[in-house]
Amino acid sequence: MHTSTPEFDVIVIGGSYAGLSAATQLARARKRVLVIDAGQRRNRFARHSHGFLSRDGAEAAAIAAAAREQLLQYPSVSWAEGTAAQAQAEGDGFAVTLLEGATYAGRRLVLATGMRDELPAIEGLPERWGRSVFHCPYCHGYELDAGAIGVLAVGPLSMHHALMLPDWGKVTFFLNGAFEPDQDQLAALAARGVTLERTGIARVQGEAEVVLQDGRVLPMAGLFVATRMHVASPIAAQLGCEMEEGPMGAFVRTDAMKASSVPGVFCAGDMARPAGNVAFAVADGAMAGVAAHRSLIPALLA
Repeated sequence: MHTSTPEFDVIVIGGSYAGLSAATQLARARKRVLVIDAGQRRNRFARHSHGFLSRDGAEAAAIAAAAREQLLQYPSVSWAEGTAAQAQAEGDGFAVTLLEGATYAGRRLVLATGMRDELPAIEGLPERWGRSVFHCPYCHGYELDAGAIGVLAVGPLSMHHALMLPDWGKVTFFLNGAFEPDQDQLAALAARGVTLERTGIARVQGEAEVVLQDGRVLPMAGLFVATRMHVASPIAAQLGCEMEEGPMGAFVRTDAMKASSVPGVFCAGDMARPAGNVAFAVADGAMAGVAAHRSLIPALLA
């Protein structure tokens, strides 16, 4: 598409919590907004969402659905279901092409494409992800009722989980050959009452039963593991956004206003922070939406 005046003021790529929040701020500023969404929320595997004011314990999908319904009440908002496959600077804005073929033009972009989680190669983890295998204690720890909690080591970062989670239950730290604590770390784990298990894991079965390679079965109320995270869309890389290496993967570097290194491109949610949850994503999205709007006002750019 080649037009001198882009049809949208802002295109938001990603219609989950951060994208919906950004689009809401822009809609309330009476901007022409297009939301492009492929329907792949990062937390789609979880039954419920916790820790978000007024919606604690609500179904994760219901929160997103209600936000979308409210957003679409604003007449300046359009919605395109599909996958953004390519984006590039064009004229005084950007052109975004969907995998399905359509192309749209906007003066600004807000990227809220989320992250993809890569689990360690342990049999039984993928089908339990978001149900009895988690990454965020604040999101899921309380519901385990102070029961037995397993932490699956993937490297030194897993110490963070192992030292935090005793506030939610009795912790067993499964080292699984991925990590060996030093003397100071051993002392810290002992002070927190963490049990170490060095025998390798054969698989996870049942609700959250850890089957060890020596045949023992250790039932857990839930398991926590740090995933390797990957930005879920190639769009930020295509546009040349600078990345920052986090403890479990690279994310897009932004300033305090959620502006990326590429003028006119703002990034929000999990793709633009080293860790996240629904509350963080909504806050990020609100900031990105406000910043994108402000960037459209010439007097504020002088």
